[in-house]
Amino acid sequence: MRLAIVSDLHGNLLALEALLADLKRRAPDAVVNLGDCVTSPLWPRETMALLETLRWPTVRGNHDRWLAEPARIAASRTIAFTHDALTAEQRTRLVNVPEQREFDDVLAVHGRPGDDAAYLLEDSIDDRLCLATSDEVARRLGGSRASLVLCGHSHLQHVAQVGVSLVVNPGAVGCPRYADNGTPARNEGGSPHARYAIATRRHGSAPWSVELFALAYDFEAVAARARANGRTDWAEAFMK
Repeated sequence: MRLAIVSDLHGNLLALEALLADLKRRAPDAVVNLGDCVTSPLWPRETMALLETLRWPTVRGNHDRWLAEPARIAASRTIAFTHDALTAEQRTRLVNVPEQREFDDVLAVHGRPGDDAAYLLEDSIDDRLCLATSDEVARRLGGSRASLVLCGHSHLQHVAQVGVSLVVNPGAVGCPRYADNGTPARNEGGSPHARYAIATRRHGSAPWSVELFALAYDFEAVAARARANGRTDWAEAFMK
């Protein structure tokens, strides 16, 4: 069983295309998408159209949910841009995606169980993220006995063994942290690479192995798209 894990595409069509090319080469058995699919000032409509052809099992992210919340739309020009780029039917499909999935001893969520806008593996301290303790992650898991737990939301790649569960955050495919609300140089060091993971289980009771990937693609083209849509802040994040 080789399971590709992707999250936080955030409407970055070029990152998604780079991901698909790499997945074709590595040929996992399945792909699961942990949400925050299209919200961005980049290519939300085009990314949504491509995702609809892939039919990956998906969980809903907080940004997917916020596309149906008027207060969020009014407060964020990124969410407003994405809302206007999608059809009503596409927005409805995103909002109706389940908030978690369980299959083959795997639990998939966007943030943490029961809260798509909260971190599972990290704590926020002074607007930066640090790794949470194993005891705290176990508490957030709420007694889950899944052998593999998948989460996104923080955009930070990490793997942690917490009790019987291997917890994997694949990182963000399409969006560096704080692209939408901060100056990149003031935040955690990183890069705009398209990040994802593949988890492999060779026998039914064997431990999971995990590979983490960071793919280069045309970052300047993404920055140019952001600038064309009036978002120099997003452009800066991709040229960090």
